[in-house]
Amino acid sequence: MKSDDILKEKMTEIALRIREIREVMDLSAKEMADFLEMNEEDYALYESGKTDFPFTFLYNTAKKLGVDITELLTGDMPKLTVVNVTRAGEGLPINRYEQYHYLNLAWLFKDKISEPYYVTAKYEDRFDESKEITLNYHSGQEFDYILEGSLRMRVDNHEFILNEGDSIYYDSSHGHGMVATGGKDCKFLAVVMKYAEGDKK
Repeated sequence: MKSDDILKEKMTEIALRIREIREVMDLSAKEMADFLEMNEEDYALYESGKTDFPFTFLYNTAKKLGVDITELLTGDMPKLTVVNVTRAGEGLPINRYEQYHYLNLAWLFKDKISEPYYVTAKYEDRFDESKEITLNYHSGQEFDYILEGSLRMRVDNHEFILNEGDSIYYDSSHGHGMVATGGKDCKFLAVVMKYAEGDKK
């Protein structure tokens, strides 16, 4: 089977899991779309498996459905409760077609209070310094540490250029987005921290 066919099959499996969990929870597609702040037509494309899933969609969908993002991606619940070792180059991949590639570094750990990711932002000429950055929103807080390359980062109306060794910490319920800059890919560690039950959403 070709790699593109494998990816399409995986997308279909993830979409089916999302729909099944939503239906078990007696949530309508409209309720999901409203929570994700998108129209029903766009949501339907994700749930049909016809559109690949950006990180923010998966993160917020998992939150609404009350499951770990690992369960959406693999169908399995995380089981480790004491320690989760991830070797170099390993991790659970998220996002295959967009300019960002995420590796979840603790996908086997149960009841995580944070989600650590090794992220590669692909450099693309079309994202020059004048291109407006698309903003994403999800509850919690986030810490990003630049390992290699440079990242053009926007939080609300504030823009920064982050270079190797720089870091940023922000409230991720505010609009945020980033693109690689400087002519090459940027690699960084991203830690997404969840709010405890009853805290700010």
